[in-house]
Amino acid sequence: MLGPILRGWGDFGPLVIRLALGAVFIGHGAQKLFGVWGGPGLQGVTGMLASMGFQPPYLWALALSLVEFVGGVLVFVGLFTRYAALALAVDMAVALLRVHWGSFFLPSGMEFALMLFAAAVSLALTGGRALSIDRAARRD
Repeated sequence: MLGPILRGWGDFGPLVIRLALGAVFIGHGAQKLFGVWGGPGLQGVTGMLASMGFQPPYLWALALSLVEFVGGVLVFVGLFTRYAALALAVDMAVALLRVHWGSFFLPSGMEFALMLFAAAVSLALTGGRALSIDRAARRD
């Protein structure tokens, strides 16, 4: 019954995912990079990654923070969407395996990270679609 009503609106599905996923990663990346909204900042992320065995921890903290913040901005506006979404999917795959594995439900479980991973993979597969810079530049 909804098919005829929504026909032609399929390109807007990725837009909804892009805006939500981009906003989440912009926020989390800003927490890591700048220490805003109660975030740990680069120093805190460096310490966390060092305790998990990532070497050199500052380099990984900077990479993680930039992927989340810049990747979030790129996904949000739909610029290089597939590449940014792939980077965010890798980020979430590492988080799932190294941080959240072993428990499903929040606060420490993997349910939120799993949804972020799935949304990022979805955008890597579809591209930015409607109202994206990629579409305007005919890269989608």
